[in-house]
Amino acid sequence: MNIAHWLERRAHHDPARAALYHGKQCFADYATFDARARAMAAGLQARGVHAGDRVAIFMGNHPDWLIALYAILYAGAAAVPMNAKLHGREARIILENSGAYVCFTDAAHFVELKAAGVTCACIMPPDMEADGASVEICHREAGDLAWLFYTSGTTGTPKGVMITHGMLQAMSLSYGMDVDCVQAHDAALYAAPLSHGAGLYNFIHVQAGARHVCPVSGGFDSNEVLELAAYFGRCHMFAAPTMVTRLTRTAKAVGLRGEGLRTVVYAGGPMYTADIIEAVDHFGPVFVQIYGQGECPMAITALSRHDVADRRHPDWYARLGSVGRAQSVVEVQIADSDGRPVAAGSSGEILVRGAPVMRAYWGNPEATSRTLRDGWLMTGDIGYLDVAGYLTLQDRSKDVIITGGSNVYPREVEEVLLRHPQVTEVSVVGARHADWGEEVVAFVVGDASEVELDTLCLENIARFKRPKRYIRLDELPKNNYGKTLKTDLRSYLSEA
Repeated sequence: MNIAHWLERRAHHDPARAALYHGKQCFADYATFDARARAMAAGLQARGVHAGDRVAIFMGNHPDWLIALYAILYAGAAAVPMNAKLHGREARIILENSGAYVCFTDAAHFVELKAAGVTCACIMPPDMEADGASVEICHREAGDLAWLFYTSGTTGTPKGVMITHGMLQAMSLSYGMDVDCVQAHDAALYAAPLSHGAGLYNFIHVQAGARHVCPVSGGFDSNEVLELAAYFGRCHMFAAPTMVTRLTRTAKAVGLRGEGLRTVVYAGGPMYTADIIEAVDHFGPVFVQIYGQGECPMAITALSRHDVADRRHPDWYARLGSVGRAQSVVEVQIADSDGRPVAAGSSGEILVRGAPVMRAYWGNPEATSRTLRDGWLMTGDIGYLDVAGYLTLQDRSKDVIITGGSNVYPREVEEVLLRHPQVTEVSVVGARHADWGEEVVAFVVGDASEVELDTLCLENIARFKRPKRYIRLDELPKNNYGKTLKTDLRSYLSEA
């Protein structure tokens, strides 16, 4: 079944129910939401887009983003949502790898894509809606591609996670069982990028007939979030841990208690225990934690609002430091280096299998074979399960840096810095940051100036990936095999 049927059914059942908001202004009811998605799907088909083709979205959070997504799905194509903070050249790499026929964008990103040499971009909505035209929803099987999510590994090479209609349905239904119950009078507040977890959660809110609110800022602003939550009431939102911390600080500073916030689902980086305790003490039991990966989107484990807020259980503090228990649609297992299950309390690699787990990476069988073994997803993350089934993460694999909820892969930054002729060696690591969770730090061997290195980064990668500090060394610490010891570099930062 095409997951877009959920919008069609909601539009037939509650056509006049308010659906999309831009700030406090109603942008469309469910009937209009459905009609515009159909008109845009007709426009795609008129351009030669067929079932199974890829269509990208590269724009900030706006109601048009959701209309574009459902237009793509109505046409039977697969969406390729891209982080709006990416550099135009990075977006071009994804477009080329996915073979996207069309890229929906806004005016600002259109200019950036054109500068990067992209020719398939079109500004929505006017460029793509076919006046008076409509389409029937294209039939899709559970195993058909719906969403191509691009992630990166230590090489910095983008990998497209093939998310199917069946995976999205399983993930969405698991939300209702393991995370929270959504009702028609609720509101989804999209302060985190729609291209990631926040956007994936739209489906269950469409299915319930809830309201969808995009902040006018197009992103996360603590004051704006608090104002919109109070205005709409019963707001659900997805947030990176750093967003939760900043929201708490702002609310305390302005004397607000988060009126209207019903549920805040946090994930995407380490949540320090002291920070979530402070948030719960101020806002109350509104927080739920989930753990997922692009390869098993939003659906590995969940720590319920009760577990997050409970202070009576003898193990409450340890459980608060966990990421919860397996969601209803997956199995979670800890394995040793040979892939054998280990006992409760023992550390190992986290494995997961079930309906939300991807079947493959797009056009990358080598990476697929490394990541999927005998039906299990090898997450690359290290952790342990206790006897009650609570999973605790101990380390993130692949040295990924998570800053403000966005992933930065050190290798891709290192490769850009090494283009400078006066840089002989470089190693990029993350350092703890009070507001962003982590910040990017580059250890550099060579004579290049910080201005030159900054310029090089800004010409090639997104601004949020640019190192915030450059530390010069005569040489990088290495082991006997010549491998850079990033643990030594992190220790240097901790001591400093």
